[in-house]
Amino acid sequence: MRSLTHFCAVVFACALASLATVALATDRYFPPSGSSKAWERRTPEESGFNRQRLDAAVKLARKSETPWRRELAEQIFQDNVLEPAAAAPLGPTLDRSGPSGLIVRHGYIVAEWGETDRVEMAFSITKSYLSTVAGLALESGLIVDLKDRVATYVGENFDTRRNSRVTWQQLLQQTSEWQGEIWGKPDVADRRAGRDRTLQEPGTFWEYNDVRVNALAFALTSVWRRSLPEVLKERVMDPIGASDSWQWHGYYNSGMIVDGRSAIAVSGGGHWGGGLWANAWDHARYGYLFLNRGEWSGMRVVSDQWIGQALAPSTLMPTYGYLWWLNTGGQLYAGASAGSFFAQGSGGNVIWIDPENDLVVVARWLRPEKFNEFFAAVTAAIDRSSPRTGAGAGP
Repeated sequence: MRSLTHFCAVVFACALASLATVALATDRYFPPSGSSKAWERRTPEESGFNRQRLDAAVKLARKSETPWRRELAEQIFQDNVLEPAAAAPLGPTLDRSGPSGLIVRHGYIVAEWGETDRVEMAFSITKSYLSTVAGLALESGLIVDLKDRVATYVGENFDTRRNSRVTWQQLLQQTSEWQGEIWGKPDVADRRAGRDRTLQEPGTFWEYNDVRVNALAFALTSVWRRSLPEVLKERVMDPIGASDSWQWHGYYNSGMIVDGRSAIAVSGGGHWGGGLWANAWDHARYGYLFLNRGEWSGMRVVSDQWIGQALAPSTLMPTYGYLWWLNTGGQLYAGASAGSFFAQGSGGNVIWIDPENDLVVVARWLRPEKFNEFFAAVTAAIDRSSPRTGAGAGP
């Protein structure tokens, strides 16, 4: 474990970082804090869209509802029932509504549909929020180097021969091959590349695995010495003017004792319940923060260096960064620009950030097989002859 001297140093660094963000000059529009009504609107024409084509894209989203049940507790059980180790939900759930979403261009709301103010489960969109909490830990000195072994910071869950070799970077890139059980779920419960396969050396195999993401959430709670929702609220959501309605849940059995105090370690998704719950407006703010490379209304919230790291393609999975999906070479979605990146969750939930076209799009409960068609429809709605379109329009 790290020395007391190091611990004191990083606590001091963390305190300095949380006092205030760095002031930056900007003339770009940022929505004020408050309700959705506080976010300024622009017509499609004012934002460089063809109105008819944009209307068609929104219509596509409205009519392409996910086939998931509205009762998400039942849906989660149904999805896991064939795997005994994964069957039982562990956290709270929230029944869903119908399709909803927002389209933001040049910072202004251009289109909205459905119940955008309604708080909904976000499933694996949560992972991209968890990534940012990891970045803030690095920035604050709580993690010195992402290539450090997690076991040098956290003992529990990283004390076996295999797990002691796992690094922070491997957990963020889903290449850790961490093995074990956390909060009642073994890693085999979500081995999507094959339950009975032979595990590889940490860092040599990519597999999307929610149990391992939960191991990361546990480790980050351990180094922060406080609950991750508190960190996210203080360092990100309050500075960007998010509402007070978002929530980040753990499981019924994910309690921890941190410095003599009880804390709930949150989950990295909603695979077994829990995870981040938010309305579309808060997701749009978060996406807009990343569109602006971590700057918000003249303040530095997340470092540009971290965003560059988080969005760098991993060697083993070029369409994946640090818990963000990437459209490297247009491989993920041909209908979106190659520079697009996504926070993506089961059931048809996505935050799409497109720096090339200065876009943030939030879509919820959109049938996943319609993602590419929807992205293509929004992109095609951009009027390339408009003075509000082009390289000079973006951040």
